[in-house]
Amino acid sequence: MTRLRILAGPSLTNLIPIEPNSDIPLNVRSDAFEGQVAVYIKGLPDESGRPTHSPYFDHSLRKGITWSIQLQGRFLQSHSGDDILFGNIFDRPLKLPWGFGAALKFMKYVDPTLEERLQSRTRPWAFSPFLSTMPHIHHTRVENVQSPLFSFPASTEPIVDRTIDLRTRHGAHLKHTAPQHRKQRKSHFKSPSRRKEVTLGPKDIISADFCHHFLEFGQDSIVLRLPCGLSMDLLRYWDGQPVRFVCAERAKPGENSDGNPWGRIFFCVVIEKVRDDEMEKVEAPVYHEVASVQRISPLGKH
Repeated sequence: MTRLRILAGPSLTNLIPIEPNSDIPLNVRSDAFEGQVAVYIKGLPDESGRPTHSPYFDHSLRKGITWSIQLQGRFLQSHSGDDILFGNIFDRPLKLPWGFGAALKFMKYVDPTLEERLQSRTRPWAFSPFLSTMPHIHHTRVENVQSPLFSFPASTEPIVDRTIDLRTRHGAHLKHTAPQHRKQRKSHFKSPSRRKEVTLGPKDIISADFCHHFLEFGQDSIVLRLPCGLSMDLLRYWDGQPVRFVCAERAKPGENSDGNPWGRIFFCVVIEKVRDDEMEKVEAPVYHEVASVQRISPLGKH
């Protein structure tokens, strides 16, 4: 049986385990972002090998969904909507399966804003603008930067799109031009100029659900199934390196000599294999960084 561990935190290294399907989020805070993260994986086996479940997957709005990374939070400085990215960073070259080219074409069809170097011989990556790649975004504008975050997560009430209160970089309200549903929002923000018009900062509380139905998690398999008929067991090609889902600031011109697109990290969620020789209870590594990660109650109260 292949066991998986999920971790989350404010950087690529400052991470602690998070229990999927539990409705217990992780509180993530740094000098750039404060928020909460929750993870749901349909049928993920627990330590005894029994599949776990969450009411999240029973809701009509998530019919067919098999996994979800949810977040709620705020960016502690103002950023252009074009400068907030979401995607993957890997440590070393990937062992890519036969049919990868077709899978990549499908990914770019689903998300035309995707940029990637997944065949890199050094450090593969794939990123898209947050506003255009997220399947579901709910935005709330508050008047006080000290306003607390809301109750989170609500597995029986999935996140639905709402971006009507987004503001432009000049402070204007997007009420009359804001997308009204997720397909319209993804299409609207395909344009870099439209993303650059929007500013997200401490008064903007974002709830988002990065969820898909392409992966099926079993005791000894992680099967990728695409509508084009392509199916493959990814465990056959996974060399055990962490799979990171990262929200980051777009690198400033000249910031990275290697051409990598990400700069400062806002938060990170990691899926990794648990080795057979590891203890069942894994102690989180300790790192000395100006950031904190702690468990919070299901209601999201500190």
